[in-house]
Amino acid sequence: MAILKLQDVSKSYGEGIHETPVLQNIDLEVEEGEFLVLLGFSGSGKTTLINLLAGLDAPTKGRVTYKDKEITEPSPERGVIFQSYSLMPWLTVAGNVGLAVDTVFPGLSKAEKAEKVAHYVQMVGLSHATTRRPAELSGGMRQRVNVARALAMKPEVLLLDEPLSALDALTRANLADEIEAIWQEEKQTCVLITNDVDEAIILADRIIALNPDGTLGEEFKVSIPRPRERGEMNHDDTFKKLRAQVTNYLMDVGIEAKAEGVRNLPSVTPIHGLPAAQAKAQEGLIDERFLDFSQLHKVYPTPKGPLTVVEDFNLKMDRGEFISLIGHSGCGKSTVLTMAAGLNEISKGAIKLDGRHVMGADPERAVVFQSPNLFPWLTARENCAIGVDKVYPNASQAERQEVVEYYLERVGLADAMDRGAADMSNGMKQRVGIARAFALSPKLLLLDEPFGMLDSLTRWELQEVLMEVWDRTKVTAICVTHDVDEAILLADRVVMMTNGPQATIGKIVDVDLPRPRSRKALLEHPDYYLYREQVLNFLEEYEHGAKGKTEQKSEASGAKKAA
Repeated sequence: MAILKLQDVSKSYGEGIHETPVLQNIDLEVEEGEFLVLLGFSGSGKTTLINLLAGLDAPTKGRVTYKDKEITEPSPERGVIFQSYSLMPWLTVAGNVGLAVDTVFPGLSKAEKAEKVAHYVQMVGLSHATTRRPAELSGGMRQRVNVARALAMKPEVLLLDEPLSALDALTRANLADEIEAIWQEEKQTCVLITNDVDEAIILADRIIALNPDGTLGEEFKVSIPRPRERGEMNHDDTFKKLRAQVTNYLMDVGIEAKAEGVRNLPSVTPIHGLPAAQAKAQEGLIDERFLDFSQLHKVYPTPKGPLTVVEDFNLKMDRGEFISLIGHSGCGKSTVLTMAAGLNEISKGAIKLDGRHVMGADPERAVVFQSPNLFPWLTARENCAIGVDKVYPNASQAERQEVVEYYLERVGLADAMDRGAADMSNGMKQRVGIARAFALSPKLLLLDEPFGMLDSLTRWELQEVLMEVWDRTKVTAICVTHDVDEAILLADRVVMMTNGPQATIGKIVDVDLPRPRSRKALLEHPDYYLYREQVLNFLEEYEHGAKGKTEQKSEASGAKKAA
């Protein structure tokens, strides 16, 4: 029996020539007890659809009903969990959950209410943190409080609007598993909005894609038996086939090849801050051991004494190699990257690039950070041009402009070169950041979770852009990431770090997959899931904290020899 229905529903904002359609002609039925996942790009109307089901918004056309009665306002039987936590900062965990219990069970005694609060807090694994306030909780813990509070309302339908998207990958996976366990125990109807394909397949009975134009797309039934253990999914042929189908559909409807233009890159030589005579002497770059991390340490002073964050990090890279650096949060990945960039002082050991010690920042080492660091008052063209004048001192102004425009075209911004950074989406800003890095013609490209702030589908798009431009330049590159699929997709080798403090290299996986690469092709390659399993197994091994230092060192010694 359908508990929720949308009948020919459309939603627009604005009027007349300013009217913007968000959802168009949606016909959808949600069965009682079903776990439905709506999957789509940012801007496809997913949140608007949840707001209509919650009664927080009304359709421009059509009907939205719950048990055949029109939804006109919010109601406790439809509990909503949003991406943001919205907790009362002055209340404890128990106090925040208690607000919901007081609303739904006003007639209970104080002791009975306390028992109910304890039940829901325990359900989300926060019994140890009952008396803490939101400021004392991690992002994952705050979202758990949000889930407990929604469950305490005893809703018949749980509406989840990207509740996990602000969390790191490990916390996200753990909380998704908890939501599934709670759903199975409570037998509620669940509607989840997400942009993560794996999350959708792990949780859903049925997946429906939302197209970028706000129409409903293809429907995918998930027939994989529950419980669905993430590690085992890597060996499940049904999972692999469904993952490829959903991914290919979303890429086909949402990702267009935006690299365009016929501009040629001018033949100009970059000079990275070296006098002409020295630059001439440096001609003919080293091929082997082009980048050399040797016994690298990073130690920070603390009130309790020195804290070693990275210890004995040894890695040799050949010219033109692409390496992914992966590990759990706090393992020192970004610390290694910022030392290579010359932005963070080396405590012990050395980094050599092209035979010379890395000392201080230099345009020869271009960095793309997670947050696009553009000047908001400048255009894409002006932001991309920063540094180009310094790097190409012997080129004409026209040639420098040609370099800037060439790379902006390559990242799909041919029509937006003169748009101000303040008017760009995060995805567009990050395109400018990538173009700017390549325009410096660096010896080394350093990427610090460059797509971490973007939804997964925009991330796919920019990964394709990055691979396309990298394939033309073959610049030596290191990408810090926590995304297993991104690490394998981009890299010649995946370097895995043990947990910090005293983090070091734990394992290295050589990725022998054909280039040029595309996500579609890799999902169908017979070896892809073998590489994925090796990386996932390593991360799972270190999931619950660092091992003892002696144990870490013995496990890491083989990896160091391989490096």
